[in-house]
Amino acid sequence: MFPRQPALSPRAPAPASHCRASCSRSHHNSHQTPSIMKKILTSLLSAAALMLGYTQHTQAQTYQLVWADEFNGSIGNGWQFETGGGGWGNNEKQYYQQANASVNSTDLMITARKQSVGGLPYTSARMKTQGLRQFTYGKIEARIKNPLGQGLWPAFWMLGANIGQVGWPACGEIDIMEQVNTDSRTYGTVHWDSNGHAEYGGNTTMSANAYHVYTVEWDASTIRWFVDGVQYHIISIANNAGGTEEFHRPFFLLLNLAVAGNWPGQVVDESKLPATMFVDYVRVYQKTSTPPPFSVTLQAESANVNNGMVVENCSEGGQDMGYIDPGDYLVWNNINFPTSGSYNIEYRVASGANGGTISSDLNAGSIQFGNSGIPATGGWQNWTTVTKTVNINAGTYNFGIYAQTGGYNLNYVRITRNASARAANTTSPELAASSAGLSEAPASRPARTVEIYPNPVADRLSLNADGDLRGSQYRILNSYGKVLASGPLTGEALNTAALPTGIYSLQVVTKDNQTITRRFVK
Repeated sequence: MFPRQPALSPRAPAPASHCRASCSRSHHNSHQTPSIMKKILTSLLSAAALMLGYTQHTQAQTYQLVWADEFNGSIGNGWQFETGGGGWGNNEKQYYQQANASVNSTDLMITARKQSVGGLPYTSARMKTQGLRQFTYGKIEARIKNPLGQGLWPAFWMLGANIGQVGWPACGEIDIMEQVNTDSRTYGTVHWDSNGHAEYGGNTTMSANAYHVYTVEWDASTIRWFVDGVQYHIISIANNAGGTEEFHRPFFLLLNLAVAGNWPGQVVDESKLPATMFVDYVRVYQKTSTPPPFSVTLQAESANVNNGMVVENCSEGGQDMGYIDPGDYLVWNNINFPTSGSYNIEYRVASGANGGTISSDLNAGSIQFGNSGIPATGGWQNWTTVTKTVNINAGTYNFGIYAQTGGYNLNYVRITRNASARAANTTSPELAASSAGLSEAPASRPARTVEIYPNPVADRLSLNADGDLRGSQYRILNSYGKVLASGPLTGEALNTAALPTGIYSLQVVTKDNQTITRRFVK
């Protein structure tokens, strides 16, 4: 989405040198000048160096929700609407107007229509928080379902609040999510001024016609991109790496659905119109040293998804889930963890047999918390509590429990933030482990580096690991924790050709029994 405001250029396209889409994405980088390419290479190298060795810690800080719009029946007062056409610097074909944005009981709906207004053949909506809500650093996320169709270009993005004074790209731009045409990939990109327009972008493949949570985590050191909690892209902005001083100033948010343009092209499949971009919520978190108390009780019988369990009356009141067999599971949707840090997961269980094993996870197993044993309690209504402590990164997830073995009943799951525990480290490379609910390595053990690529993967998953990890064991687990492959870590690429499409965990077990986990998508 081209950043210039209609107030600056109401109906005329901006100069070509300002057109972001026409020179964005890595496949357009050949159009950059040598000096700009050098700056981009510097940023790439800085990002790689950070992934391999950055160890700065922010102690006792965690993310806390500071602003949100849930769009539950209304649009909050933090937004204003753009109006007008003129191509928006990208030769787009829609006329933006507020009438194309509406809400139902749960979602914002931005709809592109075949409708002639202002001399343009299509209409849509573009909204922003400029002048109303702006933020420097934080975790910014939205849950969105994008339409697919030739000529469609939905986006969730940010612009520097000083755009009116310095223009674009000097204001900086952070694209949290962009998608074009029928492409199932989402793109995350930054744009800035480094003796001209510079950019650095990445992308990842995801399921189409579905809701996904799109996130950036932005601090003084890095900007990181996530889809459904899985990181796919990172850039270093520490010490203004690559001339990125723009990204240490306030930014505002934008949502829009463009029709046609330099990136998606000028051909529009009108059979896909009207097309709607659904936005469940937009949330902004920032770091704080004083996280608030948090606790949520998830009643088993109230789960959004139940696979295999049977509702029965409970001696503690209400109902519980019984007749649990191996492979049964429950899912509660959209559980919001307002801060990063340590949480206790309490399973209220009863077993009249020999007990069993339960596990929990986030987002269909993309983040796993491991197994907990359930003891025999001497009766199907003799209740006890089994507790597991995990680290969770602030955000909104689908929370699930999975019966690794059966033989017990479940009344509820209670999740409580552990205020006495050290907050999750949100700036170090170990964040991947703490976000996944894995304990940090003891201070006496040096941090190990394991990188995997490409991600998503097709047939061969390559590893870049510290030399002392050679000879360690690896295993590949599916989203239910089942081991699908294992063997010694030799440095050779792993064969993933036989894996079906899905989300997996690669675990590397070191010689001193440390477990390093990395997630990947096929």
